[in-house]
Amino acid sequence: MDLKTPLYDRHTALGGKMVPFAGYILPVQYPTGVIAEHRAVRERAGLFDVSHMGEVLFSGVDALENLQKLLCNDMSGMADGRVRYSPMCNEHGGVVDDLIVYRLDEEHYYVVVNAANRHKDVAWMREHLFGRVRMEDLSDGIAQVALQGPAAQHIVSKLTDPAGLPKKYYSFVKKIPVAGLDCLVSRTGYTGERGYELYCANADAPALWDALLAAGEEDGLIPCGLGARDTLRLEAAMPLYGHEMDGDITPLETGLGAFVKPEKGDFIGRDALIARGEPTVARVGLEMTGRGIAREHCDVFRKEEKIGVTTSGTHCPYLGKAVAMALVDKDAAEPGSEVEVDVRGRRVAARVVPLPFYHKA
Repeated sequence: MDLKTPLYDRHTALGGKMVPFAGYILPVQYPTGVIAEHRAVRERAGLFDVSHMGEVLFSGVDALENLQKLLCNDMSGMADGRVRYSPMCNEHGGVVDDLIVYRLDEEHYYVVVNAANRHKDVAWMREHLFGRVRMEDLSDGIAQVALQGPAAQHIVSKLTDPAGLPKKYYSFVKKIPVAGLDCLVSRTGYTGERGYELYCANADAPALWDALLAAGEEDGLIPCGLGARDTLRLEAAMPLYGHEMDGDITPLETGLGAFVKPEKGDFIGRDALIARGEPTVARVGLEMTGRGIAREHCDVFRKEEKIGVTTSGTHCPYLGKAVAMALVDKDAAEPGSEVEVDVRGRRVAARVVPLPFYHKA
């Protein structure tokens, strides 16, 4: 049975169109529609319920060493209050999941995993624990909302002392009152915009949601659903597990080499990634120059040669054009290359373009 987040009643009261997603019932959109929600985040602000995400706490003197073994990125050298992104690989170099790590202090790390992978990730991590470490799955007791867009800082500053908010991208404050409610607040997001992600106890989530919407009303803040979250992340070329990466696709093949640090020492998948050598495929952006919208799993051709497949695609509301991400043969990844995408049996012209499609000004 699909679960409800602590904000379910708020979504239905606002007219959210509820759909099953990653084991939860969540709004895919509100009566405003995906296009209006997408544009609100780019131009003003949007508020998302992301309470379905998973949260895992690592604690103990060996917490860092366990994360170093599990993750591709190097978690050493992080200061308290910083956040770091990393893929987590299997023994063959494929991706188990991608996640972000919050360093609370030298013996406590907060790990946020994708909702659809939560139980798989927890089992994988628990299977590989060693030494003096404790791992706790806190997901069922924590709610998370994402306030994203140019007006996000102005809005949240009405509800707390702005001097206490995190200043740098990928940093956080462990405990700060927002509308009188204790929150962990981070300068992170999945939209390509400036914004915050706020974590609180389930019981506090409705009051936090209401306070943020009220504070942001004059700034044009509106609630946003899964549909806009996906079009925003695609426009910003942010990879999504199950699309741009999976258990067979390595982080190097999908353009995440900056987050793979073999020089740090051993981690799960390191030997396999080294043995595979230089990737023969690359993740690229495609701009549709013909009439048609490419979705995922569309074959990509250079003349009559199949050179890859799309992993995500849509019409981007803010950019006003259809784009897709694709994994293609590396020799076909040069920006400006002309290709064709098979869209429901019809070849549609496209051009390879640099990623991301959207840059924050």
